[in-house]
Amino acid sequence: MTHPDIIEPSIDPATKKIGVRTVRATNAAGTRTKIQVRDFAPVYTDEPASLGGTNSAPSPLETVLVALVGCDGVIINGVAKAMGFAYAGVDFACESQIDVRGPKGVPGIRPYFETATLKITVYTDESDRRFQQLRRNVEFRCPVMNLLNAAQVAMDVTWEARPAADYAGDVD
Repeated sequence: MTHPDIIEPSIDPATKKIGVRTVRATNAAGTRTKIQVRDFAPVYTDEPASLGGTNSAPSPLETVLVALVGCDGVIINGVAKAMGFAYAGVDFACESQIDVRGPKGVPGIRPYFETATLKITVYTDESDRRFQQLRRNVEFRCPVMNLLNAAQVAMDVTWEARPAADYAGDVD
């Protein structure tokens, strides 16, 4: 059962609609991987030198955090539009913890995040009630946040509302 503040779906809930995402990549027997997504410039992943990489790009696990904040940005926008919720922008701060013994093959140690903290600051002049409704709907809908929750990553998510006039972000 959903919370009473959860807004109606923006799609027919009875009609299954599959979205396909395609990524292609190549790795030349090292830690750096070149990844192609649609028609965009290639994206790269690597590992820090301390983990045997060349430190030339974000690590794959760092890109999971990139996906989390990017996904939250998309979902916040969609939910805000559906609610008629006015906001000037959002800032995110995210950090995760992993026991690096897991990816190194130590039995009994999970090879992915143990915990993650996420602070979401929304610049809005909306009421606290509407802000909490936005929060509940975003957490209900965000695919990446729900993937991490399903993987039993201990998520510590903090939401803060600040006046819209305080937003100083620059997205180019």
